[in-house]
Amino acid sequence: MEIQEIIMIALFTAALFYVGRLIYKSLHTKKGCGSNCKCGVDFSNINVPDSKS
Repeated sequence: MEIQEIIMIALFTAALFYVGRLIYKSLHTKKGCGSNCKCGVDFSNINVPDSKS
């Protein structure tokens, strides 16, 4: 194997690792405010108007 082939294989492997890591991070959500929680905000005092016509 020539040095150019080794460098290309190393770069390709690094690129695959990088893309795989991006996909993994985007599919695994964090727990917290980004996952549909109320973040400790109390919504019990909000008046919702009656929409019957």
